Amino acid sequence: MVSLLGKTPEELQAVALEAGLPRFAGKQLAEWIYMRRATSFDQMTNISLKGREALKQHYTIGRHDPVAQAESVDGTQKYLFELKADGQEPKAKNQYIESVYIPEDDRATLCVSTQAGCKMGCRFCMTGTLGFHGHLSAADILNQIFSIDRLAITNHQSPLTNIVLMGEGEPMDNIDEVLRALQAMTAPWGCQWSPHRITVSTVGYPKGLKRFLDESECHLAISLHNPFAIERQQIMPIEKAHPIREVLDLIKTQDWTHQRRLSFEYICFGGQNDTPKHAKELVRLLHGLSCRINLIRFHAGVDQTFPASDEKQMIWLRDYLTEHGITTTIRRSRGEDILAACGMLVNALNKAQSTE
Repeated sequence: MVSLLGKTPEELQAVALEAGLPRFAGKQLAEWIYMRRATSFDQMTNISLKGREALKQHYTIGRHDPVAQAESVDGTQKYLFELKADGQEPKAKNQYIESVYIPEDDRATLCVSTQAGCKMGCRFCMTGTLGFHGHLSAADILNQIFSIDRLAITNHQSPLTNIVLMGEGEPMDNIDEVLRALQAMTAPWGCQWSPHRITVSTVGYPKGLKRFLDESECHLAISLHNPFAIERQQIMPIEKAHPIREVLDLIKTQDWTHQRRLSFEYICFGGQNDTPKHAKELVRLLHGLSCRINLIRFHAGVDQTFPASDEKQMIWLRDYLTEHGITTTIRRSRGEDILAACGMLVNALNKAQSTE
């Protein structure tokens, strides 16, 4: 069965014709899938019963709820999804991904996965211990958004206001499906979201990054974590193949002075990347870029290899960078007690409660 979620109106027209429906039924399908968020063909009452039955023979909408969830003491919620075979790529049985819903005041952010596991091998990231198990389809990506948004509304919580592609995987390594999902979220025929409500993160994967910069207006976040190449390579293998300086050269070809935002994620390791020499090098490395830095407390989980910076040092680093022209904030940790914080997604079934 092939998922329709993620398909364009032109592709849905072809689906409609194949099912014996008129061409305009493709537009109807798009409206039901993206605007009305239909979960079954039976809801599509302006499409003939015969046509709906024909669609069911070969297609699925691509919607399914999470199989488990956990809630943090701070209100953060982590959801576990089982991947479904959808004709795009065979999925291993019992293969899972996680998404994180983060409510705060009048907004709610969803952290979305783009791959099952990750192959970037960052030494400080627990997700990397899962290994890599495949790319998510656009349907897999969008289903996380649609399903959790529906659950939030059903549970009288804030609907989604922002999306960050910062969950499992490297988005730029799955750029075809990521761009397809972003198009569905932002296009007039899709969900009609502003691209400035969506942020996509990367460790610095140039091939996909170039296409993202050219084909999307969504915000960009770069996982930096150390301004010195040798030190960065020791914790982020991507630095050897694609040095951060080359990534910055690519980024500098874009205009970041308007609404599109550029940020750098910086996990602080005590005495290893939060010192005065690192602060000075950060200022030098990012000179001339209109950007911000988000300082993140290290979440060790079960691995105590890296020391976390203390709060006093993080405040010093924030103030130093801000005083030297780089707007810098300290990101508040959310969901650490349920392994939902930055770098902690490991599909921990024993930490979640079944939704069934």
